Parts: sequence; structure tokens; C-alpha cells
Amino acid sequence: MWKFRLSRVTAGGLAGLVALLTVGLVAPSASAADIGTATVTPATGTDTSSMTLTTSGACPANATNVIVSVTGTGFPAAGQNVVGNSPISSYGTDAGGGLIIPLTQTMRDYANTAGFTTLTGKYTFLVTCRTAFNATSLGDFPASVWFTSNTTYQNTDPSAKTPTTTSLAVSPASPVTTGTNVTLTATVAPAAAAGTVQFRDNGAALGAPVTVNNGTATFSTSTLGAGPHSLTADFTPTDPAFAGSSSSTVAYTVNQAPAQPTTTALAVSPAGTAAQFSPVNFTATITPNGAAGSVKFQDTVGATTTTLATVPVSGGQATYSTSSLPTGDHSFSATFVPTDTTKYTGSSSAQVAYVVGPFAGVTASENITTTVNSGALVISVDNPNVTLPSPVLNPTGDLLTTAGKINPVTLTDTRAGNPGWSVSGQASDFSDGGTHTINGQNLGWTPNVVDKSAGQTAAAGAVVDPANGVASGDAGNAGLKSSRSLATGTGLGTAHFGADLALKVPTSTVAGTYTATLTLTAI
Repeated sequence: MWKFRLSRVTAGGLAGLVALLTVGLVAPSASAADIGTATVTPATGTDTSSMTLTTSGACPANATNVIVSVTGTGFPAAGQNVVGNSPISSYGTDAGGGLIIPLTQTMRDYANTAGFTTLTGKYTFLVTCRTAFNATSLGDFPASVWFTSNTTYQNTDPSAKTPTTTSLAVSPASPVTTGTNVTLTATVAPAAAAGTVQFRDNGAALGAPVTVNNGTATFSTSTLGAGPHSLTADFTPTDPAFAGSSSSTVAYTVNQAPAQPTTTALAVSPAGTAAQFSPVNFTATITPNGAAGSVKFQDTVGATTTTLATVPVSGGQATYSTSSLPTGDHSFSATFVPTDTTKYTGSSSAQVAYVVGPFAGVTASENITTTVNSGALVISVDNPNVTLPSPVLNPTGDLLTTAGKINPVTLTDTRAGNPGWSVSGQASDFSDGGTHTINGQNLGWTPNVVDKSAGQTAAAGAVVDPANGVASGDAGNAGLKSSRSLATGTGLGTAHFGADLALKVPTSTVAGTYTATLTLTAI
């Protein structure tokens, strides 16, 4: 701090007013390059903690004094002095010659002096080496703290990512031959860094990213092609506290493996001989069965060799069949042609001698069978619900009567033997769902034939008169209370029947909705 003494002289002499003004300004100085850094201790603390600055080295030999300022949110852009122009000799040094400068006030004190209350973000202390009376900087040592809250700080940047390193090892050692299983192992440090490693070959991704486990990630492949390879591993962190990294390139050579030998065997069926126009079947078996390629089936007759067919190999075999071989002596063979001659060699089977005899004709037989189905007798109604009009009093006043029709009944007979058929019906008592009933004897009908198939005969059943309003408990068998014929007939096909209904209800019947079931039976 600079101190300025202000005085005022009046005409009467020395005034009685003397003021002492203290201002927090940084002494003007020409800028100089940083010659090192400084560290704030303790590494973490509060706004009221005592702090010490330790420079990374000594001031230049011609420097005699230091001054320290602080910049950051709330402080003047030019900085606020926190240590005045002080002799270097007044401070201790560490083992490396760095100055140990204790700050006499806290960050809260410095903020109050600057006139603000909220400490936030980065604040930088600048230790400037100089002479006692020359403000020119001879070298600076910056040190920073970050306030993560208004009252707590740390001397490391909270947004800085922890650096990582990634190294790559490949086994077995180069060179290898094609088809060799090669394992790439990436080691990521520090081991706590979570993330994935993408292995690459000549810049192209090898498989999907592999999760790092305890600092390592491993990938294996046996598909590296022949030639030079540049293998790398790229680490991508999933923890934002860590930075990504890439390994150095590992040069790797894969040599072409020698082609694997194959064998081809040929089987012909039927064995030895077949008549002309008979099918002859060829089966070629290739060893090893993983060899990819095709088989040429060949037929040698005299001095002429003809390729019968070229068939792809599948599962170690190729098959072919023909019934077009001419009569005479034949010599068959099979030749395997590999798809990739760098992986497998070609091979040929031994010759198989064969005779195709003259066509002598063939015989065949046929068994002719038919089955007569038993068929079925089926009865059905499209709508099982019939509603009769409410009964009305007859002219003599002793009965309630109503009438209606049953819904058409369909009968279909497809039975073998044409046994004939009959349809009958029987009604239950009417019930209101409670304790009241209408005797089923009081329901009668007049059957009729609606239509029939041309080959059928059909006759309607006899008229059944309803009982004359017998009581509920009557045990008689009048009306439809007993089974009555609706129709009879013969012949196969479909016929439809109907019936006019008549119901006589005793006048003593309690009001309500009554329902009976008419059961229709076909035999």
C-alpha cells in the first residue's frame, strides 16, 4: 500500500486538518514474462483461511524486492495489492530456492477492501520480482485458486480433466500368419479412469468399443489380412473428470499362411451300373469340410472328358444327379476348385468306372382307392328365439289365446346308405323365472314342409292341438308336452320345416313373461 499524507495550509497558518488516506493500488510496472509459477497453500481452504504463496524458483539476481497483487471477479482489473513492496530478504525459501510469502490477510479481508462480498471462480495472485525503487517487473510467478462456493477454495481448476495415457500391447509377437488369433491389450492409466477403448487397424475400427476393466481392455481377432498393419487403441472416458488418450502405433505384420491341402472322394449311386434313363447320383466329399469352393463332376468316355456340372460345396459335400447318361462305359471323377487358393489347394478324386446299360423298359403299378364317408345328419335353426303375441281373452271369456310360428328348421342328411330321417319336437312348461308356470300341454302346432332337395321325400307331421288351458300341475300328455312329429322323409340333401303354434292360457295365470323350451330332435 502507498500512503499519501494530505495537508491544507490556510491564510492563518497550518490548518488543524491532517488526513491519512490508504489506497489499494498496484504500483505501475512494465510487464515481464512469467519466469515460473507459485503455489497456494493450503491446497484447499475457506475465505478466512491464512494462505501462503511459494514460488517455483528464486527471483532474478538483480531483484531486491517483491510485490504481490490479486485479480479476479470483484477486484480491479489492474489488480489489488495484497503484499506491498517488500525486501526479498524478509522471506524464507524452500529447498529449491523458492520464496515463501505468507499473506497477512485472508481472501475475505481482501474482498471487503475491494468492496464486494461474493467470491466466485478463479483468482490469480501475481508475485512480481523488482527493485526497491524501480517499478519495472523483472519476472512474475502467478498462482491461482478457484472458489467453488462463496466460502471455499481449491488450488486446482475444478474444470480441468485428469490426463490419461493409453498403451497398446499385441500378442503373439509380429510377424504371424493369416488365421492366427491376435490379442490386443490396451492399458489405461490411471486405472480408475472409466470408459471404453476402440481398437483400430490402419485407422479402421476393429469390432465394437471394449469397456475398460481395472485399467485394461482386450480384443482378439483372427481375421487380420496378410500385409502390414498399424494397430492403435483410442480411450474414450465415460467419466467427465478424465481426458481421452490414444496409444502409440504398433506396427504389425501378417504373412500369408501356406494353402491347406484338401482331398476329394467320389461316390456314385447306384453302384457300378444303371440302365439308360435311370437317375445316377454323384456325391463328392471334401476334407477338411470347411474348405470353400466348388466341385466339377466329370465323365470320361474313351478319350473325351466332359464336365457334367459344377456344384458349390456346402458342409464339405457337393451332390449332383442326372438321368441323361448315354449307354456304354464311363469313368467318373470329381475335382475340387477352391474359392481362395491361398487358403486351400485343389484336389481330384480317383476315377470311378461305371456302365450304363441299354434301356429295357420299366414297369409301374397304381393302387386306386376311394372312401365312402359315413356322412352326417344335421339339424339347426338360424334364430332360436320365438316371441308369441300376448294372449288375449277368447270370445267365451274362459281362456287367453295366442298364436305364432316357429323359426324355420333346417335338416341336412349326407349319410351313406340313405337310411331316412324323422324330426320331432317336445316343449317344456312355460315359466316366468319364479314360481308361476303355464303347462306345456297348452301349446300345440300345425307342421309344414317349407322346401326340400329334389332327391328327397318329406311329409309334415300331424296337427297337434293344444290342451284347453289345463292347470300347471296337470300330469297329462296333451299338446307338445310329449314328443310330436314335425316331419319325416328320405333322401340326401337339405329340407326346411316350419310349424304354426297355438297356445291356450288359463285365465288364472299371473301376469308376467313366460318362456318354454322346444327341443327339436332329428333321427
